[in-house]
This record gives sequence, C-alpha cells and structure tokens, in this order.
Amino acid sequence: MSSQTTSDTRSSAVAPPEPEVPRRKERPWLAPVLTFAAILVAWEGACRLFAIPPFILPAPSAILRAGVDLGAAQWGMHLAATLEIVLMGYVVSIAISLPLAIALTNSRFLARTLYPILIIVQSTPIVAIAPIIVVLLGTNVLPRVVIACLVTFFPLVVSTATGLRATPEELIELSRSLRAGKRREYLQIRLPYAVPFIFSALKVSVTLSVIGTVVAEFVAAEKGLGFLILFSTSYFKVPQAFAALTLLVTASLILYHLVALAERVFFPWSLPKRTRT
Repeated sequence: MSSQTTSDTRSSAVAPPEPEVPRRKERPWLAPVLTFAAILVAWEGACRLFAIPPFILPAPSAILRAGVDLGAAQWGMHLAATLEIVLMGYVVSIAISLPLAIALTNSRFLARTLYPILIIVQSTPIVAIAPIIVVLLGTNVLPRVVIACLVTFFPLVVSTATGLRATPEELIELSRSLRAGKRREYLQIRLPYAVPFIFSALKVSVTLSVIGTVVAEFVAAEKGLGFLILFSTSYFKVPQAFAALTLLVTASLILYHLVALAERVFFPWSLPKRTRT
C-alpha cells in the first residue's frame, strides 16, 4: 500500500503542468456599439419604409446631411458658447460645494439650518425659476452660469458630506489624541476617504451642468446648442435640431469620461482594484 502511494506521488510530481488556456480579451465597448449601430439601421429603415416626414422624425442620414450643411464654423461657435457656460457653472459649483460640505460636516447647527434650504432649492424645478433668474440678473452670461450652478451643486454637497462622514471614527479619535488640528484632520484623513464619493458626484454633476446650460439657453441666449435646438424646432428644421442634440450628447459623454480619466490618473488608489487596470 505504501509503495503504491509513493509511486502515485512521484508520478504526480513529475507530471507536466497543464497548459494555460488563454483568456479571451474583453471588449466591454463592443456590445453597446453594436446595439447603437443596430438602432441606427432600424431607425433609417423605418423612416424609409413608412415614409416618415423629416419634420416629424428625420432619418439618421437626414440628420447627418443637416449637420454637414450647417458648417463647421457655426457648429464650433454654438459648441464653444455652450461649453463656456457648462465649465463656468461646473467650476463655480465645485468652489461652493466643497467648502459648504466641510462646513455642514463640521457643524450640526449649520447642517440642521442649511440642509432643508438646499433640499428646497433642489426640489424647485429649474425650468420654473429660470425665467425669474433671467429677469433678476439680465440676459448676459451671469444668469446662465447661475442656472447651471443651481442644477449642479446639490449632488456635490450631499456626496462630499457623506464621504467626509464615512471616515472611520477610530482614525478621527487617533488624530485628536495626537493633537492634530481640524485642518490636518480634513486634509489628511477625511478628504482622502471622501475622494470616491466626490468623484462620483463630479461625474454626475458635469452632465447636470450640461442640462442646466441647455435650460438657460432655452430661456435667454443668442448662441449655443440649446439655442440652436430651440431655433431649429421653431422653424421645423428638425434634422438640424437632432444634429445639435447629437453633438450635445457627445460633448456630455466626453466631459463625463474626462472626469473619470482625471480620477484614474490622479487618484487611482480610490478606484476598485478591478477597474485600475
């Protein structure tokens, strides 16, 4: 019995290792790209088969022609006007939200006082108050920046405050026992723990800033993609409106991925391990 066991052990020890099966390279982008292409083909076919008028639902080919006919200079002007308001509102909302979240975390009195006001502001439809803001502030750039900021800042405040409160209490007690000041507590302990929460809000807020900018351009603007959509639909240039909408969605997606790229480059430790590579 022992000799048989010894021979089995030797045979298993000298057995060659099994060849590794190469893993198939994952392509997470392939499925959505193919799905989108199938939607475009079905859309084009339906418009041609049922002879749908372009002023009701234009085919993708008609949208492409309308985009080409408008010209690169016009598209560049409208896109630049929209991105200017988007980025200004986004930066202002970040500059307001982060200190406000720190103040709400640091003071229970401010949290009880300001949170209800923030909820009321967020619950008010921006479409309803946009004309009032324009009447109060005029028709220049300022009301559009304010409208974009109002849409953007609430998720930043809530997510940042949640992340600051998510810091383990043991680390807070340790820092206080070492007589670390509030500044070091927030800069070296609380804010690093809040980074995933902050970037989650930043990615959502940059798309919300686009929405706020378009609402502002609907109310008071002379250029911009939102203005172009409103102008085109007023004159039943629906293919041109769809082309402007396509460019607007593309710009929003690019901004979202730029924020995600910034997190991946500057704060890779804040990402889950499976998304770092």
